[in-house]
Amino acid sequence: MHIMVVGLNYRTAPVEVRERFAFSENDLPEALQQLKQTTGILECVIVATCNRTELYAVVDRHHMCGHYIRSFMEQWFQLPRQQFTGHLYIHEDEYAIRHLFRVTSGLDSMVIGETQILGQVKEAFQLAQSRKTTGTLFNMLFKQAVTLAKRAHTETAIGEMAVSVSYAAVELGKRIFGQFNRKNVMIIGAGETSELTAKHLVASGAEGVVVANRTYERADALAKQLNGRALSLDEAVERLKNVDILISSTGAKGYVLTRDQVEAAMQARKSRPLYLIDIAVPRDLDPAIGELDNVFLYDIDDLEGIVESNLELRRKEAVKIETMIDREIEQFNSWYKTLGVVPLIRALQSKAEEIHEQTFNSLTNKLPDLDEHELKVIRKLTKSMVNQMIQDPILRMKEIAGEKRSDEAMDLFVKLFALEERLEAAGTAEGGSKNGAEGKSLAALSRAALAAMTP
Repeated sequence: MHIMVVGLNYRTAPVEVRERFAFSENDLPEALQQLKQTTGILECVIVATCNRTELYAVVDRHHMCGHYIRSFMEQWFQLPRQQFTGHLYIHEDEYAIRHLFRVTSGLDSMVIGETQILGQVKEAFQLAQSRKTTGTLFNMLFKQAVTLAKRAHTETAIGEMAVSVSYAAVELGKRIFGQFNRKNVMIIGAGETSELTAKHLVASGAEGVVVANRTYERADALAKQLNGRALSLDEAVERLKNVDILISSTGAKGYVLTRDQVEAAMQARKSRPLYLIDIAVPRDLDPAIGELDNVFLYDIDDLEGIVESNLELRRKEAVKIETMIDREIEQFNSWYKTLGVVPLIRALQSKAEEIHEQTFNSLTNKLPDLDEHELKVIRKLTKSMVNQMIQDPILRMKEIAGEKRSDEAMDLFVKLFALEERLEAAGTAEGGSKNGAEGKSLAALSRAALAAMTP
């Protein structure tokens, strides 16, 4: 069995291509079922966001399954593959596992270290589980990926530094005020960045939002989104004495606020600090305003400098996460190698149980006068003897599973305990043919039995 991911993202495809490969929330369950029914697919999960569409699959033959997955995409999206193949990436086995771990940890995101993708991957996995399109491998792999991502954000500082202008403005304000509870916010202009900054401030506890704009209707529309009120630009200057935080982004040709206007407002504020964020280009706020006592003025360059500095810090933290990913891949590979002997172990346990049951029944036939208590004690003791006899072989087989010549050891294990017929039966139980199992190594039969354990 092999693990594959076929997908496209913001790096490999522009938005006009990505939007053509979007799965609607309502269509995802049906898409999962169809992908699961595709030739060679044993398990599958679909991760679909605005920045990526990725199809994860456990396959029986990786050299053909990439073709079958592309055929599924061609049919589902009604697009000839020539139009999208150049935008696709395909990762297999360890590279696919590393890719998933990097995605959930936010290392493959447009904004490095963001956490939204973790929730999106988790939801995709839970949907696949509910639709029974995952099995032994993906149930382990995706749980491990989610746990790793949580650890990455807890044990490193990758998510602590602001990496957007709007969020950087909020983080700067926290250095001044500590917290924004009961702080009043004024927005001059109704630009996208100032709107986003205001939303971050409100989410952090700021209240009493007022919006001033040349066009009153636009000011009123934004004010309603923020549960605030709209003002004219003239009213804004008069209200300046009552606000704690001002965000300006108007696109005006001259200064919207001068040093004299702010100085007059500060005299009425009784030395309460005033935090001003000038996101406009050209600038809305007279730079001389920053010379006033208790006035903290920042422009777009200040914020972008903070963003770039924080991005560099996130990149350094990302290196730590890459090391964590290396360890997680080793753990998964070790688990997977051990998983290969599960059918062998089950076959041995099944055979031991049958032998015990047959022997116990023979004993009761020969000693019919034993009472219930005596039978219970004998059953318990004989069962314990059988379990102890097979315990060491099972432990040794698990240890050997991770070694280079594990296939030879597995073959020997099967022959020593005469498990061939049981493995063939397990490997063909899901509809395969016994003749198709002939000629395979006993280790291959074990893997076939493992594949039959998936849904």
